[in-house]
Formats: sequence, C-alpha cells, structure tokens
Amino acid sequence: MPEDKRTGKHLKKQRNIIKNSDNLDFLHEKFLEIKKAEGRAERTIKQYIENYAFFTEYLDKRGIPRLMSALNKDIMRGYVIYMQSEIVRYEDHRFVLDKYKTVGIKPATINTRLKTLRVLFNCLRKENLIADNPMDGVQNVKEPQEEITVLTDDELKQLLNAPNQRMYTGFRDYVLMVYLLDSMSRISEALGLKTANFDYNTRTVTIPATIAKNRKSRIIPLQPQTARLLRELITENKTDFDSDYIFLTNYGGPMNLSHLRQRLVDYAKRAGVKKNVHPHLFRHTAATKFLQNGGDIRHLQKLLGHSDIRMVQRYTHLSNKSLIDQHAKYSALNNVMGNLNKPRKTKR
Repeated sequence: MPEDKRTGKHLKKQRNIIKNSDNLDFLHEKFLEIKKAEGRAERTIKQYIENYAFFTEYLDKRGIPRLMSALNKDIMRGYVIYMQSEIVRYEDHRFVLDKYKTVGIKPATINTRLKTLRVLFNCLRKENLIADNPMDGVQNVKEPQEEITVLTDDELKQLLNAPNQRMYTGFRDYVLMVYLLDSMSRISEALGLKTANFDYNTRTVTIPATIAKNRKSRIIPLQPQTARLLRELITENKTDFDSDYIFLTNYGGPMNLSHLRQRLVDYAKRAGVKKNVHPHLFRHTAATKFLQNGGDIRHLQKLLGHSDIRMVQRYTHLSNKSLIDQHAKYSALNNVMGNLNKPRKTKR
C-alpha cells in the first residue's frame, strides 16, 4: 500500500481571506490599499493611519481584542468618553507649555477621529468585508461655537518686530509671519512650499493640489514686499543649503511645526502679546481684516481655499463688530445730536 505522504503535514481547511476577515489590523490594511488605489493624498493616508493608532491604543488599554466581532456601538461610545475624560492634550509635544496640557481633547479633534473611523467602517461595509458597522448610531460630540480670536494691528507690529533678523532663523521666521499674513495660507501649505511654487515676476504663489487641504490647486497673489522677502530668503537658502523647500531649519531641513509653535510663543512673550499666538492665528487675522477693509467674501473663499462658503462666513461676525464700532464713531447723527443730547433735569 503506498505511503501517505500527507502524514504530519498541516491541513489547510479555511481560506486566509475568510480567517482574517475578523482581524481589525488586516482589515485596516485592506482599507488603506483601497484608499491608495482611489488616489487619496499622502497626507490623508497618514491621517487614516494616525487615527487608527489612537483607536487601537484605546482598545489595547481596555483589553479589547482587535477583532471586528469585539466591536459594537457601546465600545465606540466608550472611545468617545475616553477621549473626553482621559487623554491629555499635547502630552507628547515637548515644546507645548504644561498649562496647555489639559485632560480631554477638543470636541473638533474627537469628531475628526470619529470621522476617520466612519470612513474606515463604511468602506469595509461597502466592500462586503464586514457585516455590521459599529459606528452606526454613534453621534459626533457637540462643538461649542468658540469666538475666533484675532490680532490687533499693534500686536502684529510687535510680533513682526520680535525676531532678530540679523540671524538666519529670525529672518526666516519674520518672512514666514509676513507670508502667512499676506497669503492667508494654512501653515501646512506654507511649510510645504517649494521654490518652484513661487513666481517673483507675477508675484504669485501656487499652492499645489498635493499639499492643499482640499486637494485643489490655487494661485495666491502677493504684495510686492512679501515677494521681495521670499526672493531674499530663497537666495539666502541657496548659499548654504541644497533644498527645494522655502522655509528651512538652520540645518537645511524642512521646518517642524511643533518647533515653530514654540518659537511663536517665545516671540509673543518677547513682544508682550498676551494672546495665545499660533500659526493659524495669522490666517484668522488676515481673513477678518480682509473683510473689514472691504474685501468680498467670495474672493476670500478662493484665497483661503475653502470649498464651502459656510467656513468663510464665520469671519463675518468679527467684521460686523468692526462695522458697529465704525458706525458708532462716524455716524452723521453724532454731528447733530451732540449738543442736543444733554442730560435732562427731572422734577421730584
């Protein structure tokens, strides 16, 4: 009788794709493959990976296995509560002051992480890789309508005077602040700029689709002084560094956002500015002043690179405050009512 050569061999019964369909890490890798094939931006893929890591960190801390069968609506709501009441904001940011490291992250950040998980599970459900979506019925956290803070003209002047322009890093920071104020760019777009994106002759910067948040290229005009400063910085860079990026460290590498945040905090202290100065504050300030100075909201939308006009309309309430102040100060009624509006004597 012929010998059975299968003796002691591993017997394959189940297909791997079926066996792995409950494994969350495997499913996330499939999800990333799908999104890369759809042409999602590298930055978006990175966000998917980072937010998945935040979620699995929660699962591991709670002893919840990384399996689809272990997930349900209650687990996902528990993740929301965990972000609200246990995570320390900026815990891993060594340049952030301790007073800003508070327990609980912002509702907007929580909702961004939930959005990423919805994209993940919706995709897996659409591809028939999972039967149920554990995010079904899980609502976003209510976001408070915080008033946008902006810098005054005096505060801007003080900040721009703070960097030591005799030093390379001081001059670079000065140029960056001027550029952010003039262009209204997002800080990620500014730090991603390369020399090829800048045209001195037309005084424009092109934000490529690859670094734009909405993945749509746009052209931003610049004031002559901003264009001259950018050209001067680029010339300075070429003498010592071999890099296509415009905003560099003093070692020649691309600037780090967290380091820049701390430098702005230091400049604010030096300038005596009490507000929390951060990169996005220049964008808020510039957009508000654009409207206050008579700019059109549709043009502002194009400059900011917002697809939704509602994102731009949040700046109008600040410009309306300016309108009220200006009206109170310059109303024609002030000329005729000044002498007539005397205190009245009342009889007792």
